[in-house]
Amino acid sequence: MDTPPEPPKPIEEFVRRAERLASGAEHRIPSWLRPGDPENRMPVLAGLAMAIALQVAIPKSYTVVPRWPLLVLEFLLVVVLVGLNPLRLSRRSTLGRWASYGLLAAITLDNTLSAFVLDVRILSGEVSNNAAVLLGSGGAIYVTNVIVFGIWYWELDRGGPFARREGDSAYPDFMFPQMTERELAPPNWRPEFIDYLYVSFTNVVAFSPTDTMPMARWAKAMMTVQAIVSFTTLALVIARAVNVLG
Repeated sequence: MDTPPEPPKPIEEFVRRAERLASGAEHRIPSWLRPGDPENRMPVLAGLAMAIALQVAIPKSYTVVPRWPLLVLEFLLVVVLVGLNPLRLSRRSTLGRWASYGLLAAITLDNTLSAFVLDVRILSGEVSNNAAVLLGSGGAIYVTNVIVFGIWYWELDRGGPFARREGDSAYPDFMFPQMTERELAPPNWRPEFIDYLYVSFTNVVAFSPTDTMPMARWAKAMMTVQAIVSFTTLALVIARAVNVLG
């Protein structure tokens, strides 16, 4: 007569349950928290190239420092960044991180000062009466503001693109809709540069967050500064251009 099998010991049953839960744990973690593939460098590089080109387009009368030292510095920093990661952001380094910060800080400072000088000269009546020059200068500052802050958000959110790819931080600085509504995004979705550029664009158009909410205090502060620069430049340039054309 066969004897009935012995019931599993509690420790064995616990191990089996843990194995069953662990086998599907990866699929329960949101895609933006899981390690992923390196991000493409080209969209960010194209944005930097456009921002630098727009700096050249701003007339010298709206700048407070000589333009060529800044352009040389920016060119050298771009060379360093491309040398470290030509096409894919696969090589994480302290040099690359601080080179990115230095490049963005230089462009941000130059563009903000250009906006300030333009605003002051409009208010004091010293600005050119050429509406094309006025609108072109204001437009260059406005677009540069969108690009550079979009790169800032991309560079800082959850520690930057390398930290996001490795899933280092579980606390997002920007809450995208795909993070809370997972059924709206592909299984491997994670925010990339174009997403942050869109956040930057909507911030200067609507002067407030739209579909993506800033969660961190630094993000709220930067969005406030960006909106102030854009609003003052847009309002004063359009008002002056209408007065000139009228």
